[in-house]
Amino acid sequence: MTETTHDLCAVGNAIVDVLAPCDDAFLEREGLVKGSMMLIDEARAVSLYGAMAAGVEASGGSAGNTIAGAASFGGRAAYIGKVAEDQLGQVFRHDMQAIGAAFDTPYLSSGPATGRSLINVTPDGQRTMSTFLGAANQLTPDDIDAELVRNSEILYLEGYLFDPADARAAFVRAAEVAHAAGRRVAVTLSDTFVVDRWREELLPFIESSVDIVLANEAELLSLFQETDFETALARLRPIVEVAAVTRSEKGSVIVRDDERVEVKAYPVDKVVDTTGAGDQYAAGFLLGLARGLPLETCGRLGSLAAAEVIAHWGPRPLASLKGLAESEGLI
Repeated sequence: MTETTHDLCAVGNAIVDVLAPCDDAFLEREGLVKGSMMLIDEARAVSLYGAMAAGVEASGGSAGNTIAGAASFGGRAAYIGKVAEDQLGQVFRHDMQAIGAAFDTPYLSSGPATGRSLINVTPDGQRTMSTFLGAANQLTPDDIDAELVRNSEILYLEGYLFDPADARAAFVRAAEVAHAAGRRVAVTLSDTFVVDRWREELLPFIESSVDIVLANEAELLSLFQETDFETALARLRPIVEVAAVTRSEKGSVIVRDDERVEVKAYPVDKVVDTTGAGDQYAAGFLLGLARGLPLETCGRLGSLAAAEVIAHWGPRPLASLKGLAESEGLI
């Protein structure tokens, strides 16, 4: 096995996030289901953006946020995702490279604009996402940088990208390259919307191509169409090497073979915005796993990153996660 140049290489939807505050009445007027993610077309993106309150724009996308978190921990991070050669696409590329992440996927030369996610956040911190994928879901197997994948300790696949057929084929290609090089493949289930839509294809892909699964409790229950957490976890456990399931304020549960670790959530004075909580948990957890740290430490790194991000607006860390982790004695 060759020496790694990166701890983590993520494949995901390259999206620019637009976050704005709202109340429940706004969600009702706009026909939005609180706490959900729905896909919209470009016309709906324009109309919804016009109705939203003033907010902030930041490069995002689930896997992109995770890579930003990994970089904040001091990790060696890389990203594969598709943007158009437009203003938002250039902003996204600049933002990724500015945090030290390797990101060299060629621009989409023609077709839809760079994707964006319109995120309305209620006072309780719940985020409701309406996403125009645009160029993001034009990723194909040809975009997979085989050398980058081979030289990364863990390949991380974003479940949101499972929708387009070409992107699913890209996942398969990337997983094949990773396993041929002796690397591990991780996937996040991303959202119950994703799981409900693609369960019949997603579960066989996990069984055949995935070593590590990250999910929240609702996604895990949806995957196996169960109502009991322990029953669903018992069904996932034998088909992957490692599973980490977040349970909001209850913390997370991590299993590997006969090992089970329960990690408490880090306390937060006030939940401001839950956008990116799962993405940052993945950043800490996977970086710890890539470096061979104990499962409990991996989970604590994930919980620490999640706590940092939900205490402020935006899906990416504002404080140095490496500094926070060092102060806690985790790295």
